[in-house]
Amino acid sequence: MASEPRPFVPVRIAVLTVSDSRTLADDKSGQTLADRITEAGHVLKARDIVTDDKDNIRDRVTAWSLDAEIDVIITTGGTGFTGRDVTPDALEPIFEKRMDGFSAVFHRISYDKIGTSTIQSRATGGVLNATFVFVLPGSPGACRDAWDGILKAQLDYRHMPCNFVEIMPRLDEHLRRGGPKPV
Repeated sequence: MASEPRPFVPVRIAVLTVSDSRTLADDKSGQTLADRITEAGHVLKARDIVTDDKDNIRDRVTAWSLDAEIDVIITTGGTGFTGRDVTPDALEPIFEKRMDGFSAVFHRISYDKIGTSTIQSRATGGVLNATFVFVLPGSPGACRDAWDGILKAQLDYRHMPCNFVEIMPRLDEHLRRGGPKPV
């Protein structure tokens, strides 16, 4: 007997652009993500820009990860090797779990588009306070590649054989032993 098709489940997503020079008016990467999120049927719960400062990045992402109305955080910018590129340095130390596969698949997709230049990105992902966090480069092309090639499918409950949405309710199992998700 065939199983019933799964329904679409909208996910609540926040987008954070990390930049010393961008505003919401000229933030092409953040806008690329915002457009794709809403086109896919998800909810854009928050969007903001912070400067390339570890504390600013960490504070905003941590606050959003503690917000019960946000399931996923996507950052764009600050993943390179220059002195101001500090997004992975700000976030990886606070991840409860790193998602090494995200980086590997991102680089595989990116390699097909830009070749060996993909090694100049430190794109990463992880879980913080039962919230998925994806750290993307600051180019619109990289944001398109990550969304179209990974996140669109993994944030769709209908995607088989597995997806992030179906495990979201269990991300905080380690927290529930000591009580509910902090708010």
